[in-house]
Amino acid sequence: MRDATTVPSNKKWRVLLLLSLAELLAMAVWFSASAVVPALTEAWSLDANGQSWLTMSVQVGFVVGAFGSAILTLADRIPSKWFFTGATFASAIATALIPLIADGLVIALILRFLTGVFLAGVYPVGMKIMTTWTVKDRGLGIGLLVGALAIGSASPHLLNAVGGVTDWQPVLYLAAGLAAIGGFIGLFFIDVGPNVTPSPKFEWQHISKILRDKDVMLANLGYLGHMWELYAMWAWIPAFLLASFAISGVDATMASVVAFMVVAAGGIGSFLAGKLADQFGRTTLTTLSLIISGTCALLIGQLFGGNPILLSIVAVVWGFTIIADSAQFSACVTELADRRFVGTALTLQTSLGFLLTLFSIRLTPTFVDLVGWQWAFAFLAFGPVVGIIAMMTLRRSPASIKLAAGKR
Repeated sequence: MRDATTVPSNKKWRVLLLLSLAELLAMAVWFSASAVVPALTEAWSLDANGQSWLTMSVQVGFVVGAFGSAILTLADRIPSKWFFTGATFASAIATALIPLIADGLVIALILRFLTGVFLAGVYPVGMKIMTTWTVKDRGLGIGLLVGALAIGSASPHLLNAVGGVTDWQPVLYLAAGLAAIGGFIGLFFIDVGPNVTPSPKFEWQHISKILRDKDVMLANLGYLGHMWELYAMWAWIPAFLLASFAISGVDATMASVVAFMVVAAGGIGSFLAGKLADQFGRTTLTTLSLIISGTCALLIGQLFGGNPILLSIVAVVWGFTIIADSAQFSACVTELADRRFVGTALTLQTSLGFLLTLFSIRLTPTFVDLVGWQWAFAFLAFGPVVGIIAMMTLRRSPASIKLAAGKR
């Protein structure tokens, strides 16, 4: 097996950049319905519960798909190129069917659930492909991929701003079209790198081995703390901005523009954090990121209804740091877990993380009703606290020498 460093650099980075572009385009479908919640609320007379489920149904689908893939070790047994490409096309079709056939919430939720199931073959498998091309620069590589995920997740908000807040069908069609383009990129331009390992036979104990690995589970606990905060913020920051800007007299379209900036800022944060983590250590980077994002969760509500520029700045800083650490939790798993089961370990990590997001996403509107937007996001800071404890514990473990070529 050749090392990734023996592959011509231009070929390696051409594949990785195209993989990241395909991931960016594929992830456009994730928040495609969430971005048009105000329009769907009016069209389908949705209450807060229905609004929440437009996002939560994707999370549930992703969890089901990821758990199924992890239990059956599909990410390590199906050729990654075909798994990634097929799942991307399937998610595009499921999204396009919503404006085509859905006339209410029930059909939309079924299709959103299926979108999540299919995306379980996009994100974790994309990370696995990335690991086959990277070794010493793995943090940067996965950071690039997760950054693409962030920008892709943000794109529906930009489509919404350009297309008009009241026109929801074009947003979903455009998101599906972007995902289909990502599928074609995967089909014709992406393949695994030289560090791919032979596919293992299916055995039930593979999952239990991963769950019993203390160091891998510490990395997973850090990831869970991060995920408690991330998707609740991504799901509800558009509504928060829309409500705050309405008080300040700012046009509703600007809420979509700023929401795009908030989520897309994570793309830059993830890329830069990957480069810094490879140089200074994964636990160092993740801890710093968690401190800043948790602080933003505590403070941003105090700016609600106030100066829209200051509010936007804090929101963008939050968006920059809230996902900067995400790729590094995944990089930790690839460096700590048995190499034969990296795809399964990554899929298990993401499935657990997205399962947890169901609770924080659903709890956010409940807190809005109880304490208002001024304090609704504060409970999300609990996640970063747990994440910091987990990463500081991992830092003291002898196994941490495996992280980032010895940089903890």
